[in-house]
Amino acid sequence: MRLFDPHIHMTSRTTDDYRSMRAAGVHAVVEPSFWLGQPRTSPASFLDYFDSLLGWEPFRAAQYGIAHHCTLALNPKEANDPRCAPVLDELPRYLVKDQVVAVGEIGYDSMTPAEDTALATQLQLAADHGLPALVHTPHRDKLTGLRRTLDLVRESALPAERVLVDHLNETTVDLAADSGCWLGFSVYPDTKMDEERMVAILRTHGLERILVNSAADWGHSDPLKIRKVADLMLAEGFTDDDVDRVLWRNPVAFYGLSGRLNLDASATGPTHEGNSLQRGGE
Repeated sequence: MRLFDPHIHMTSRTTDDYRSMRAAGVHAVVEPSFWLGQPRTSPASFLDYFDSLLGWEPFRAAQYGIAHHCTLALNPKEANDPRCAPVLDELPRYLVKDQVVAVGEIGYDSMTPAEDTALATQLQLAADHGLPALVHTPHRDKLTGLRRTLDLVRESALPAERVLVDHLNETTVDLAADSGCWLGFSVYPDTKMDEERMVAILRTHGLERILVNSAADWGHSDPLKIRKVADLMLAEGFTDDDVDRVLWRNPVAFYGLSGRLNLDASATGPTHEGNSLQRGGE
């Protein structure tokens, strides 16, 4: 079984997670840039973070035979802090990097005018750089946020078929599907989706344009959730090919729109953590 987690925040996970993920069949990940967890005091902290996602995390993942790519953006929550706004001017020089396969996470948190500006600006950046976009739907008032998101997507230069609308659930899936966007679902303990609800959506809505992710981060989360979805799909009568389509071929197809997806690291298999990795932790 080969699995692709298209949305996971490995910078907040341990190397033991990489080992467990590869043993569970995860061969590739995409790591979107996200909120630090506390207010940033300078745009420079974004740049150090972006550099880490472009260098350190791909190296760390490769030790376990996992291909690592990232998406970069000013995320919705921090778009409301004027100290962070200059990041929008810095993004173009990062969006040309080979490891960057989309602009994201972008979207809405509190649906403010500042978030409107950040979302519209970054949809244009995605179009300018030939990249798809990973869009976060808000935790609160999700349906209203999705409608507002889709309005901006329609007004942008980025076609809907190059947009992944993430963190969907039963209340938003129909509207998102009708939009022509790709559909993302996060299987995350206590909030968002669980395995049973996810499999029910697959049974009802089919497998086309659907991506499933763990969204694992520094909160109560589980980097093995997509394997658990795969196991439940098989137990509920889906085929091996169905699992491969949803949990491998669909994310490969979406992020492949960037022209930059390189899965060579996933073919090498787990490697022993050599001296270079050990020195990096000293």
